[in-house]
Amino acid sequence: MIVYLDLVFFLNFFFDFILLLAVKIILKRNTSWIRLGLGALFGSLSIFLLFLKINNLELFCFKLLISLFMLLITFGFKNIRYYFKNFLTLYIVSAILGGFLYFLNNSFAYKKKGLVFFHKGLSINIIFLVLISPVIIYIYIKEHKILVNEISNYYNLKIVFANDYCLNITGYLDTGNNLKDPISNKKIILVNSKLITSKVKIRSPIYVPFKSLNNQGLVECLKPKAVYINKEKFNDILIGLSKEEFHMEGIDCLLNNQLKERLQCLEN
Repeated sequence: MIVYLDLVFFLNFFFDFILLLAVKIILKRNTSWIRLGLGALFGSLSIFLLFLKINNLELFCFKLLISLFMLLITFGFKNIRYYFKNFLTLYIVSAILGGFLYFLNNSFAYKKKGLVFFHKGLSINIIFLVLISPVIIYIYIKEHKILVNEISNYYNLKIVFANDYCLNITGYLDTGNNLKDPISNKKIILVNSKLITSKVKIRSPIYVPFKSLNNQGLVECLKPKAVYINKEKFNDILIGLSKEEFHMEGIDCLLNNQLKERLQCLEN
């Protein structure tokens, strides 16, 4: 079998570079393009493993060792946690890219008749690999950022009412909710009114005026015995009942934007 070392070296360098770049973007690491290039260059040295007579376990250990040095060259070493996050992210991105390319290759290279698959002589060529790989990484990074931003605004709530009935729901930090009771100055979180069943004994509801871009009126509010957000107790909250459902998956409550600073402190 003929092996073109220059081509293998280029492909290794290319893939190592975009993987290290993905780690840099996802974890927001401050490193230079030169260090990215040097890290990818060191990773490309794995082509010399082609000339060693080693078994699969030894090959895996060598590749693992090379990746550790790649990360050290590219991002340096600050502490174990920093280094481990770099390592874990590198292999997650590698698995996603490798798995997707494997899926594409099988989709093009195999034909199906019933439950039988057979090779039809087609395969992904090098040019296609070079072109599609950055696209896959870009889509993954984009979706990863969207997911992280969304999840970071999700919180677990436990609302305890006057009769000690507990309501456990998921809340979302809504930048558009700045409702406050003008008298008590308490912040209002909006809860789907369908969740307030007969188990909740409503005593002397409070009606707070609100004004939005296209609407104004009064929102019915309940005074809870206690509200726990991510197990932290909040005493300055009123429960506003929303008759409209929230168009977000799994969300039953819109948290007040004025709770943002305190909620961020809980995460740190």
